[in-house]
Amino acid sequence: MKMRARVALITGSSSGIGEAIYNKLKENGYRVIGLSRSGQDIECDLRDIFKLEKEIKALLKRERIDVLINSAGIGVFRPHEELSVDKIDEVIGVNLKAPIILTNLLLRELKRNRGHIINIASIEAIRSSKFSALYSATKSGLRAFSLSLFEELRRADVKITNINPDITKTNFFDNLSFEPSINRDSYILAEEIANLVYFVLNTPSVVTEFTIRPQRVEIQKKKRI
Repeated sequence: MKMRARVALITGSSSGIGEAIYNKLKENGYRVIGLSRSGQDIECDLRDIFKLEKEIKALLKRERIDVLINSAGIGVFRPHEELSVDKIDEVIGVNLKAPIILTNLLLRELKRNRGHIINIASIEAIRSSKFSALYSATKSGLRAFSLSLFEELRRADVKITNINPDITKTNFFDNLSFEPSINRDSYILAEEIANLVYFVLNTPSVVTEFTIRPQRVEIQKKKRI
């Protein structure tokens, strides 16, 4: 009998780490559903919680979900008093609120399927950095949510993994004032994280958390035009 392909829902799947994970799982036999603002498979702004709830409820009527990967994220690194209220709401909404809500909507389904939740947090979840108060708060919150939820769901056979990537060469830095150095030892490739996600999904035990970092600490400021 042919085994059913496992189904993974990935946020932020149209670029960066999410796109790399999307491609890796698809190449290895997963049925992958991407959720992003660009409408890769499901078009939805993660800040629109009413549409998000509607889309997930509709999805559950036609799909069996085995894996949830919360990869979407927004970065902002400026003095806190310079941030607008809208920007604060946006960062919290995408980085923290959406993963918590998605988990809530999918949890009964994941329990039935002995599923797996993977949250892409950040190195900023486990350290303190200048001009990163808002971003760090969201990623620290996501990490705490992951680790606490693992303890809650151990008997339900749902696996939870929290990942803390350090600086990764993606379009994450397009709207920031700095970016990874050109030195290959100073950044991670999104494909490296995708490989680790695939490994974690196929490990019998639970990898509750891991941190991946480049060997060197180097960034470069962008030239102002």
